[in-house]
This record gives sequence, C-alpha cells and structure tokens, in this order.
Amino acid sequence: MDFATSADPAVQRQLDRLAALSVPEGRIGLDTIRALLGRLGDPHLRLPPAFHVAGTNGKGSTCAFLRAMLEAQGYRVHVTTSPHLVRYNERIRVAGELISDDRLAELLAEVLDAGADLDPSFFEVTIAAAFLEFARVPADACVIEVGLGGRFDATNVLERPAACGIASLGIDHERFLLVPEQGAPEKPLARIAFEKAGIAKSGAPLVTLSYPQDPKVEIARVARSTGAPLAMRGQAWEADVTDHGVEYRDRHGSLTLPLPNLPGAHQVENAALAVAMLRHQRAAIVSQNAMAAGIRTAQWPARLQRLARGPLARRREVWLDGGHNPDAGAMLARHFAGRRVHLIVGMLANKDPAALIAPMRPSLASVTAVPVPVHEHHPPSAFGPAVPGTRDVPAAVAALPDDGLPVLIAGSLYLAGEVLRLNGETPT
Repeated sequence: MDFATSADPAVQRQLDRLAALSVPEGRIGLDTIRALLGRLGDPHLRLPPAFHVAGTNGKGSTCAFLRAMLEAQGYRVHVTTSPHLVRYNERIRVAGELISDDRLAELLAEVLDAGADLDPSFFEVTIAAAFLEFARVPADACVIEVGLGGRFDATNVLERPAACGIASLGIDHERFLLVPEQGAPEKPLARIAFEKAGIAKSGAPLVTLSYPQDPKVEIARVARSTGAPLAMRGQAWEADVTDHGVEYRDRHGSLTLPLPNLPGAHQVENAALAVAMLRHQRAAIVSQNAMAAGIRTAQWPARLQRLARGPLARRREVWLDGGHNPDAGAMLARHFAGRRVHLIVGMLANKDPAALIAPMRPSLASVTAVPVPVHEHHPPSAFGPAVPGTRDVPAAVAALPDDGLPVLIAGSLYLAGEVLRLNGETPT
C-alpha cells in the first residue's frame, strides 16, 4: 500500500478513503479502471498527446527528461508519476505545477464517489484523478509513467499515445509479473519484456533501449502483433558518449547533446531514450536546443541525489537512492566503484537484500540497517550477520565515524521520501 498523509485536513480525509481501498484477491485486468473512467466521461480519450513510459528502472528519469525537454520548447506539460516521495501531490503535475491541496481534495472526492461500488485500487483512483484533471486543464502534452508492469497497469487505457517507451529491463515485482500464464514467455526476462511491451499501441512508435536476445525478440514480436512501429536502440537509433557529450543518431540525422546533470552513467541511456521518443513521434516539435536544455535541467529526486546541507546531511557528503533491485545495485556499484562508502539501508520485506549488498560489497566501509517507516521491512540480520540496526536514519547517520567517507542511503523509495522530509527537501 502506498501510504500517504497530508497536512491539509480536506486532502487527508480523501487520503484516508484511499488508504481503505483494497484490491480483490486475484483481480487482474483493466475492466475496473475503464468502468471508473467511463463514469467520469472517459477523460483518457481527451488527453493532449501522451508519452507513455514503462521499464524496470529508469522510466521515472526518462519521464523527467521528457518533461524538461518539452517544457524547454515552451510546451505546457501534464505529468503523472509514482510513487510519491513526501507528498501525494507529487503524483499529479498539472501544466507544470504540482496539483494544489484544494483541487486535489475536490478531485479525489469526485473520483472516489464515482467509483464507490467498483472497489477500485489506490493506483486506479490516482490515475483516474490524474486523467480527469489532465482532460480539463489545457496543455500541449502529457508524460505518463507506468506504475507496475505495463500490460495490466491502470495507465494502459491510453488508446492513441504519441509514443511509447521502454527503459531498462530487470527482474522485479516477481510476485505480479512472473505469475505463470498460458501464452506468456517462460523465461523471466522475456516475460518482463512481454509485460512492459504490453503498452504498445497500433500506429504509436514503440521506442526502446537495446536488450539481450530473449527480451529483444519478445518486444519485436509484441510490436508486430500490435502494429506498433518499433524503434529499438542499435537498430533504429544509437547514442554514444564522446569527448563532446552524447552523439545521438537516427534516420533523421545526428545530434550532439550534453551529458546529463543527473548523476550516474545510466542517465545517458535514459536521456537518449527520451530524445529517441521525441524524434520518432509527430505530435510535438522539439528542437535540438530544447533537448539539450532539458538534458541539463531535468531533476528526479531520490535517484542518486546528493542531499543538500540540511538537518540530516549537515556537512557530510550524503547520497540518496531509492533503488532496491539487482539492476539498481549494479548501477550503484558502478557509481561508487573505487570509493569506500557507508551504506544505510532499509528494504521492504518482499525485496532481496542481496540485490544491493552483493554488487556493492567491494565499496562498503560499513552497513547499517534502518526501518522503512509504516512498511514491513527486513531486520538488520537480513543484510549480514554483524550488521547493526538503528531506530531511524538520523540515528544511523549520527553513529557513523567522522572519517570523511561518503554516505549512501538506499533500498526503498518509501525510505527515500522520509529522508527528503527529514532533510527539508520536499519535491516541488
């Protein structure tokens, strides 16, 4: 459950109603979200051109690059992403601004009242609310992040997106995405690709990174069966890091673009995917200058974010990342390769502690386990036999030696949201 609280009483009343929702055991499919949207006048059919992004890791960063590039061109952009870090409002950005408390309270009440007998989920209500507001407020484009998977995600009611994108693929959410199903691929990564590619729509470009053979074949098969023009990296487009930045190439020509300001080598791929999505669609003209400006200015909290000096970080070098799966662990290991780092980790009980600990082991000066507030989480022993635990992140930071080594807080986006709150860095 994506717990949410608000200082605004009117919003909190609706968040309490959201928190009481539950999904009937075994329910799957898009029937409920379609019924709910139908009662609201089918707002998903009246959206501005939408850019729909799936992926195991990197889809949120790709959305951030898309938004920044479109806004640099002067467009008004609606955005819905998940989960929120500190405030529920982060999930719904209307024409460039986080939705206000007053409007959020009214909107959630309208959607919850309309679907009272449908038993919708937390996420279905959220997406219905976002799409309802996006259809009412004028804008030039929408950026829509898939919540989980793709094929049966509530966002997948979109019928005519401007472009669909798939970021990196990895094993995550196995309980939902790897359930045996007749006709679905049996190999895990191919099955993940099958689920993500489920967002493909006839006539809408499906723009992807490059993947190992099994998922690559599966994505190509889904694209053919749906009639989605496939633009895969290595076939339809390419991007390489050079001394001058990023050299991007496709059938339209080549571009020289800057390296992203977002930390991590993996952000080059996410930025390039956003560029490729814009280059393979026809709904919005975005210049090379706007793409470059978006690459420089995009922000995406809690993804290899260096915390500002604040109540928690103070004078230390403190990094924050919500990653919790093997791909995230590999990315963090690459970023801190050759450095020693103190890891403060908190992970939900349904995640694998080795996903972060194993790849980062050569860089770990110490490991301290902390709880993930209001969620079931792993105890310290899950991260190693001698790993100590503290009651919270401030206590963990205070217990570290003053040795000048950087600190990484990682393992959960829910934990990341608490860290941002404690350091006074609420996303805006």
